[in-house]
Amino acid sequence: MTERGIKIDHSTLNRRVVHYAPKLEKTFHKEKTRPGDRWIMDETYLNVKDQWRYYYRAVDKEGNTIDFRLTAKRDTKAALRFFNKTVLMLFTSNVRFATKPH
Repeated sequence: MTERGIKIDHSTLNRRVVHYAPKLEKTFHKEKTRPGDRWIMDETYLNVKDQWRYYYRAVDKEGNTIDFRLTAKRDTKAALRFFNKTVLMLFTSNVRFATKPH
């Protein structure tokens, strides 16, 4: 923001993010097209600003990203939270589970 000539305190910016992030996410999910009944969840890790982060994403059969989650730790609880949120968001009645061998 400083490079654009705007002086703003980091706490003000954080308050704005906390306030607007849920609204943006809700709007994003409303406007996004509904995926089909088949989608996969995959996991990888990325280097973000010299720190490794775990990236979970749900992808439909056309390759469109349905949802994603970026976390600092790789744990089962985070993956299950993401999976449950995605399933509830889609309201799918026929949920089939398939695992991909590594």
